[in-house]
Amino acid sequence: MIIENIKLAFGAMRGSKLRTALSLLGIVIGVGSVVAILTIGDSAAKSITESISVGGLDMVTVYPAFGQRTTGTFTEEFGDTIMRDVEGIELVLPQNTSSAQVRNSKQNMSATVTGVLSSYGEALNFVYTEGEFFSSLDNINRRQVVVLGSAVAEELFPEGTALGKYVSVFRNQAKSYQVVGVIESKDATFNISYDKSIFIPYNTYDQRFRKNASVGAYVLKVADGYDTIEVSDKVTEMLDDLVGTDGYNLFSPASLAEMATQITGTFSAFLAAIAAISLLVGGIGIMNIMLVSVAERTKEIGIRKALGASPNVIRGQFISEALTLTVLGGILGILLGSGLSFVVTNLMKWSLHLSYASFILAMGFSMFVGVFFGWYPAMKASKLDPIEALNYE
Repeated sequence: MIIENIKLAFGAMRGSKLRTALSLLGIVIGVGSVVAILTIGDSAAKSITESISVGGLDMVTVYPAFGQRTTGTFTEEFGDTIMRDVEGIELVLPQNTSSAQVRNSKQNMSATVTGVLSSYGEALNFVYTEGEFFSSLDNINRRQVVVLGSAVAEELFPEGTALGKYVSVFRNQAKSYQVVGVIESKDATFNISYDKSIFIPYNTYDQRFRKNASVGAYVLKVADGYDTIEVSDKVTEMLDDLVGTDGYNLFSPASLAEMATQITGTFSAFLAAIAAISLLVGGIGIMNIMLVSVAERTKEIGIRKALGASPNVIRGQFISEALTLTVLGGILGILLGSGLSFVVTNLMKWSLHLSYASFILAMGFSMFVGVFFGWYPAMKASKLDPIEALNYE
């Protein structure tokens, strides 16, 4: 019976192609809009999260405020205090940063010089095109070794390997550093452009490059199994008590990623709700075509009733027709929405993440619209008197 009703539905659509196309248009646009908006929103959120996660979603960075740099609070030992008092921190990495001129025998450029511990490269998942990060012995012995960012290596050594070569770093006077590694290009984060940075051992920085009264920043690595946002909240509470809310700045990629996801999700849901209104408009079009169909096929309904068709059979036939229209419109709408999403994400250079939940939501709502707006015409058809229907002109 269901298959027969579907065949009848397609027969009715073929009989009035233009009217059917116009009725389908509202459903197609509605479903396509919902799918496109939710998919683009999901793709935007995931692309933003992927961009933020380059710096590590399990990392938290703490910067002392300008007025706190001479109080003696933010010292190397303070990192041990954070690890002791805040559960869930695996590693605390102090770092100091400043800018300097870097050159070899032929090339010269400005770069960011950062003094860090040997575990910094592993914590931030550096990948190397040449060599590796310096060792803990390099830091202990204050050796003058350096790891170059990709842009620095390309500028200073455009035609050959940088590994094993020497570069001069200027502060008050030039000091020579041997290159032990070159980092593969990495997106900027933590306010650091890795490609335009060079990294030297923390103790070397402190003794041979620039003496600091306090640590410039702490990079905190959150241990596996702990929520980064919860740990950063605990660090915030500790620092509020210790130096006050204006005594530091805290940056957490996980918090930014969560905020970006919430904002894009809310905005997408709002736009999708607006787009769903066009589905209701499409539903009115479905009701219109079904009422016209009932009027045109009154005599056919009368014949079927005279041959013994029950009201339920007649009602089922017209509801099946309405559902067929909306399902067809829903499929076309999903294809349209997916195509639009592909075009937009390519233009924005985002990675495409198809929102299959939006397919189900849009199709389900479309079918609901079909049943809701097809019910009245179906009831009207099922209640027709057979004699009056047969005499209808």
